[in-house]
Amino acid sequence: MTPSMLALHWQKVFEAHKIPEARESSEILISHALGAKTFHHIPPSVSRCPVSADQLEHVESMGQQRLQRVPVQYIIKEWDFLDMTLQMRPPVFIPRPETEELVGLVLADSQGLLSSTGPRILEVGCGSGAVSLALQRSLPQACVVAIDKTEEAVNLTRNNAERYGLQNKIQVLQHDILFDPPERLLTWGPIDVIVSNPPYIFTADMSMLDPEISRYEDHNALDGGHDGMDVIKGILHLTTCLLKHNGDVFLEGDPRHPHMISQWLKTTHSVQLRLISIFQDFCKKPRFVHLRKS
Repeated sequence: MTPSMLALHWQKVFEAHKIPEARESSEILISHALGAKTFHHIPPSVSRCPVSADQLEHVESMGQQRLQRVPVQYIIKEWDFLDMTLQMRPPVFIPRPETEELVGLVLADSQGLLSSTGPRILEVGCGSGAVSLALQRSLPQACVVAIDKTEEAVNLTRNNAERYGLQNKIQVLQHDILFDPPERLLTWGPIDVIVSNPPYIFTADMSMLDPEISRYEDHNALDGGHDGMDVIKGILHLTTCLLKHNGDVFLEGDPRHPHMISQWLKTTHSVQLRLISIFQDFCKKPRFVHLRKS
């Protein structure tokens, strides 16, 4: 059985079991088993030959995991984010394409950072380290601090930092902004930029998530409370003691959140932030907010 035949076989299996993105899942698993980056990168000399018994066994094992709705990122243990290939381990949150846009927004507004000496950037909820590592690679003079409440995420961020030789550049800390004292973070303050893709799903919406998400990804990285704003509010409160004057905040959220954040700021006078911009994602939904400390 050639790779193309095997891909078609597993595509039909996945379709029969109503697995989302059946063709993509099949091709990702098979290319991974054959040591290729993508299905189209399988060399012609390999694509024309029968798949070996060991490779068939590997594909079978991965295919069975996919039938249990395990995300392909966890099955192949890695995933691309911008120009990086990062390690992935459950239950750490898998970075989404929208979050690449969040990095782009920070970098597009980074002229002030580029002109300053050692700008300080704090990421709240670093997960796999995707955002922090992308920013550190693009802004090598920056001091990037990545925090997450879970040990699994902190360890994975450190592993990915080592993969790119950034373990001595990026600071990674286990810290829960809702419960741990903010004084722990003042060592790196005042902060120039806070960036976060926080848990922002409304609790009532959690039951509607796909099995790939609800069964395998950490709910702490997803559930933002009844209005999806628990951690968002925590970040906004954190700015009072940690963000420098004219410092920036970039947040990803639910499309309902930009308006909700704007209204919250009008009634929360202790937080001196003003809304600079609202940005749409590639699906034309209002997904990102840019705030600045007055």
